Amino acid sequence: MRIPGPRHQEDGGLGAIAAAGGLHQYQLRLHDAYGPVVRFQLPGADTAVSVADPVLLEATAHLDKRPEELFAFLDPLCEAGNLQVLPADEHTPWRRLLFSVLAGRPSHERHFARFTELARELADRWADQGRDGSQPVELQRELTALSLRMICGFAFGDADVGTAAGTDADTDVDRIAVAFEEVLTEHLGRLYQVPRDDPRSTERAEEALAYLRKTVDRVVAAHRSGDRTDRSDLIGALVDAGESPARIRDTVMMTLLAAHHTTGVAVSWTLYLLGRHPDAADRVAAELDDVLGERAAPDYGGLRRLTYLDMVLKESMRLFPPGPYGARETTEDLTLGPYELPAGTTVFYPFWAVHLNPRYWPEPERFDPERFTPREAAKRPRLAYIPFGIGPRSCEGAALATVEAQLVLAVLLKRLRFRPAPGHEAVPVERFVLWARDGIRMTVRPRE
Repeated sequence: MRIPGPRHQEDGGLGAIAAAGGLHQYQLRLHDAYGPVVRFQLPGADTAVSVADPVLLEATAHLDKRPEELFAFLDPLCEAGNLQVLPADEHTPWRRLLFSVLAGRPSHERHFARFTELARELADRWADQGRDGSQPVELQRELTALSLRMICGFAFGDADVGTAAGTDADTDVDRIAVAFEEVLTEHLGRLYQVPRDDPRSTERAEEALAYLRKTVDRVVAAHRSGDRTDRSDLIGALVDAGESPARIRDTVMMTLLAAHHTTGVAVSWTLYLLGRHPDAADRVAAELDDVLGERAAPDYGGLRRLTYLDMVLKESMRLFPPGPYGARETTEDLTLGPYELPAGTTVFYPFWAVHLNPRYWPEPERFDPERFTPREAAKRPRLAYIPFGIGPRSCEGAALATVEAQLVLAVLLKRLRFRPAPGHEAVPVERFVLWARDGIRMTVRPRE
């Protein structure tokens, strides 16, 4: 049976994607028009098959190969081979090593106090702004910067990123964030053939990439010097495993890139939704008061008691998944429901379309944390909710990202109340993650 989809376009689908406002919006339109399985053209893959039904996704969950051309825009960040498309024999041991650090409770607990300190510093600053009636805060910028500070500590251990780079720590973290934006904007623009208005964009991206590599190299050198006693951070684990300097640098670069974007954006959208749904915000505040009492922040074990906060975070990532899509490539013929996919087919995972599939999510665009009670969750297929991807190429940092997001939300919402800035509406757009086009601006006030 032939897979339905739009007619062939000479521009490879670029025009249709641009007209829809980005690939994620295009996916929603495609599945609305053609059903749960759609054939479409995709830059970097020519033709792909998009699957928005969680039951059919099960047949693809074993796939362990990513389409190389589709992820080629990340090549400049890697010198020992693009980590997103490593062959399985290289990817599996590398993934196992990352899990030993990123998904382990001991490493989470070791960094938890520092994470808490950073979150409380932001809450203090926002509380002061709220008291003096300052302008609304821009959540995305501030929270991605916070996430970057957290992941820098996790990756670099007790090495201060500012000291390692020869600068003030806060200034350097800001520089790292700007540098990633320069590199991503340049190379994503090449993938989607975006016209360049700035003749220096390529030069600036190259300078930014050189700066990022130099910063990581200095910290790696500190680890290798023999002066360090702590080996529980990411670089320490990679050094102890005997990874090459290039692979260590690549791993740290990709981890910093993925972690600071996704966690900061997830928390931003969650606060935005709570600001628009004060009843849910009241329930979160009541839970925090009940669990924490007079304490300003939970301990690591206490996160598990914040069950409604967890439901709110999950519902937010359903409505605004930080990474809106993924992709795999079949290495042999695959049966997908009534369709046959030949070897070499690009299988596209439209996370946003999966999360808005009305068959499994009634009134899919409505914010309702009650969807994630154990009873309701048990009614849905396993892959109806996939914010971190599926299978052997899913996000290795999912557990760490969840801990960070829950902690930051708990600290901020215990102390503060958020409301949408008058006249401002957050509009999601594609920018490596599901970003708000004009930011997410909210007024902040201390809780009474």
